[in-house]
Amino acid sequence: MRRIAILANLNLSRSIALQVIILLFAFSGIKAASLGAEPKDPAVIGRWDLTVSQGGKNLPSWLEVQKSGTHTLIGRYVYAFGSARPISEVKVADGKYSFSIPPQWEPGNRNMDFEFEVNGDQLKGTMVYTDGQSYSFTGVRAPALIRSSEPVWGKPIRLFNGKDTKGWHTEGKNQWTVENGVLRSLKSGSNLITDKTFTDFKLHIEFRYKQGSNSGVYLRGRYEIQVIDTKSGEPEPINNQFSSVYGFLPPNKMMAKNPGEWQSYDITLKGRMITLVANGKMVICDQIIPGITGGAINSAEGEPGPLLIQGDHGPIDYRNIIITPVK
Repeated sequence: MRRIAILANLNLSRSIALQVIILLFAFSGIKAASLGAEPKDPAVIGRWDLTVSQGGKNLPSWLEVQKSGTHTLIGRYVYAFGSARPISEVKVADGKYSFSIPPQWEPGNRNMDFEFEVNGDQLKGTMVYTDGQSYSFTGVRAPALIRSSEPVWGKPIRLFNGKDTKGWHTEGKNQWTVENGVLRSLKSGSNLITDKTFTDFKLHIEFRYKQGSNSGVYLRGRYEIQVIDTKSGEPEPINNQFSSVYGFLPPNKMMAKNPGEWQSYDITLKGRMITLVANGKMVICDQIIPGITGGAINSAEGEPGPLLIQGDHGPIDYRNIIITPVK
């Protein structure tokens, strides 16, 4: 009987010890999980539509911030002109964010320095430009522009009537002329902008450039599709050449023809989603345009916008400009 009692007590002790061990493991697991839990991502992460108050003008701008690894913040920035440029690190201290980028097309050699604060879906800060002057800027979180259903297209609209520039305007002196059904900018001057604005659409447009010339077609006035003399058969297309979304999306194949030849783009834009056919070949297929490109009319991405044809980079000809807007 005594042996049975000892064995019973021993089994009871083992059972209690086992329960204690299980509880200890559970507690240590909870503690480790709480200690090892990743902190919440900072509110600055995402894409931002910015407006810089500079020299009496409101200049459109754009910022993207993302996390690299466990805690480092990096990003991309688009100024009022030029292409998207990388940000090696977005620093944070005392609740303020900052970054610095070298000049691209800006005058001078000084970096552009940014410091700002985030409050919900808005931010505000200051930029020290390459001239050393400080300017303020504000921003709102960029809209996703996700479409929940496929578009129902309306009737095609011929934006250029082949006779004059009726339905278009410029922000400066108008150098655009019409000759034999061709819309021409014989020298660098003003951009040409439609009076009407659009949301989603399909666009057919034809163009012809001289050797070394440069133009662009801005969708909603904010996203530039590059029109530029690029060597046909370029082995590795990049994002600032023919048929690219300037600074963001390269074509998958270079389909440029020789200078002096008529060429065409067929573009479908749904929210941020773009498909582009260059000279009969699909070179961009259902890709997301992250944000505005340099030279945009504004940064209000959620609003309709015009079609803008760049006329400030050299001689260019256009014809057969037909847009089919969403109903």
